[in-house]
Amino acid sequence: ADTGDGWWARPDMDVEATRRTRASIVARARFVEDLVLAEAGRGVDQYLVLGAGLDTFAQRRAADAVAAGLRVFEADRAGAVAWKRRRLTELGYGVPDWLTPVPVDFEGDWWGQLAAAGFDPRRPAVVASAGVTMYLTEDAVAVTLRHIAGLAPGSTLVTTFLRPVEDVEPDQQEQLRVAQRGARAAGTPFLSFYAPERMAALAREAGFRDTRHVPAEELADRYFAGRTDGLRPSRGEEILVART
Repeated sequence: ADTGDGWWARPDMDVEATRRTRASIVARARFVEDLVLAEAGRGVDQYLVLGAGLDTFAQRRAADAVAAGLRVFEADRAGAVAWKRRRLTELGYGVPDWLTPVPVDFEGDWWGQLAAAGFDPRRPAVVASAGVTMYLTEDAVAVTLRHIAGLAPGSTLVTTFLRPVEDVEPDQQEQLRVAQRGARAAGTPFLSFYAPERMAALAREAGFRDTRHVPAEELADRYFAGRTDGLRPSRGEEILVART
């Protein structure tokens, strides 16, 4: 959506202050995409993106042999879905028949809207929820986890979560506070923070048979090794992988 003039001057857009936060976003995007392609490679043919925003997987991977068999469902707020659909049309991409935008309210009763849009909970799926849980209440997160845990065996969830400020590296804590203030000012406050143990416990309580915490250190070793500038992602946001 339109961010208005002067967005680049906001404290949460400061290039130097946000270096490690941006590294975390890049790392999570790469990790999610690697996992989705791996699942597609073993035959999973449904990909559900929660809080899809401006995700471009469907556009970038349209000709990819591995991703070609995926049907992609993008769930997000109605306004975001409508804006993105309009922009895809304006830019000449359109919405192919294997890409299905689904307007939802994650705090409401939204799961049935996916089935109505063609998503089949009886077949395995890979579900990605990146940069979403912090905007939801813990009750909404728990309900979402239960829905996904009820998918067909062989389904996989990859989700990110924000750690509490006191769990973040000391030099990154103020940046997280700046991000919190920015989110609140934008009308989309951060509502939920989780220690890794708590996030894993919520997933197990929801019914997932297997969970794995992916710490920032693992992402750094995988994607940032050998950099001459020493850039590494912050542990402010980390990843959980859960399987049914």
